[in-house]
Amino acid sequence: MLFERLKKPSPRILLIGLVIPWLSAPLLAETDSAKASKKSEVLIAELAEDESVEDVEQSAPLQTKGKDNKAPKPKAPQGGAGIDTPSAGSRKVAPNIDLKQVAPPPEAQVSAPADTDADAAESEVMATEAVAEPEPQPEIRKGKVFTLLDNDVMPGTSTRLAWTPGIQIAGLSQTTPVLVVNGINAGPTLCLTGAVHGDELNGIEIIRQTMYDLNPEKLSGRVVGVPIVNLPGFQQGSRYLPDRRDLNRHFPGSPNGSLADRIAHSLFENVIRKCDMLVDIHTGSLKRTNLPQLRADMNNPDVAEFTRGFDRMAVVHSSGSGGMLRTAAVEAGIRTVTLEAGESHRIQQHQISAGVNSLTSLMERQGMISRMFVWGDPEPVYYDSDWIRADHGGILFSEIELGANVSEGEILGYVSDPITNAQHPIRSTTDGRVIGMAVDQVVMAGFAAYHIGTEAEVLGE
Repeated sequence: MLFERLKKPSPRILLIGLVIPWLSAPLLAETDSAKASKKSEVLIAELAEDESVEDVEQSAPLQTKGKDNKAPKPKAPQGGAGIDTPSAGSRKVAPNIDLKQVAPPPEAQVSAPADTDADAAESEVMATEAVAEPEPQPEIRKGKVFTLLDNDVMPGTSTRLAWTPGIQIAGLSQTTPVLVVNGINAGPTLCLTGAVHGDELNGIEIIRQTMYDLNPEKLSGRVVGVPIVNLPGFQQGSRYLPDRRDLNRHFPGSPNGSLADRIAHSLFENVIRKCDMLVDIHTGSLKRTNLPQLRADMNNPDVAEFTRGFDRMAVVHSSGSGGMLRTAAVEAGIRTVTLEAGESHRIQQHQISAGVNSLTSLMERQGMISRMFVWGDPEPVYYDSDWIRADHGGILFSEIELGANVSEGEILGYVSDPITNAQHPIRSTTDGRVIGMAVDQVVMAGFAAYHIGTEAEVLGE
């Protein structure tokens, strides 16, 4: 009997078995529908966020320019082999900052779109600021957007960008700050480069002080400054690159050459070709000091005219050597001079002040700034110069000072032999002015100790 009861299901059990599925079916359907709806909402939210980020990165610069929201065409790639150059679609509006403020180390531009909430929020703020900026008025805001290193620098703003050759040195990527001041009015582009030799410090401060004093609201044109080109050399206190090459003998560079070739190529293609004018700032080398002076090819009429804009700056004629930044830039149609001031491994305020004054006069002469500038007496042009070398080894003791006028046969200094006490005079071989000289030090026979410039008239005067 018990077996038969278990074998035959009770009517109550059958009824419950039928009712429970009937009641639970709508609940399960509702739950599945809710899950599907929730999943759909998440997908829609994620899609909207991705579209927002993409829109900011691609469209914000175009809105500022007053164009439609279509994605811009990609730029032709620049730079050497192994250098990642973002496309035009990844350009962003460079922030307007005070260059004198303390800033974190520069970061290279990343071409991939950001996918984090923080990056999206930051990009949206940037887009809002760009859209909210009033439309430029032709009669007031005549400047143009300046595109450099995949950033759009708006007229009337200053910013700090980052240049990297895209080459890792000992596993480390070197990123160098690039200062940009884009004037509110149209004008030429002046570029300033310093520390192409890493131990030459005066040029770094000349560029920084010059650019910190610029007001983009009163500037016509734009100024681009790269205070430290050879960052690895600067960090090591060395004139050369880590591969022991002189960077200033490898311009315009090559994308497939040595380390120096690749760095030179990256700088030249990504920055220098944007320039109308270039001043490459250096100091004396190997414990030598230079009178503030320009090195320029005075046989080039455009370059000769360009030198007249520098106040209180002597000019030394030099056609330049192959591989120099100045030579490569002139061959590319850019008016270029080398500015020499002081000695390496030192910060010399009087030399820095002379350089800043000279660059200020240049910008005034080019119509980029308008200031009450008092011009000094014009400095001579030296079409010829001679290096006077030591004939003996020993300790150098100079008898004259930098900038002194000397006569042929005049004693410039002595080389003293500390072993025998013999004194060996060094005499000038020509009349002229001391435009460069070695500081007192131990020298060997044949060491170039004094640079004597022979004065000549300026062409056309």
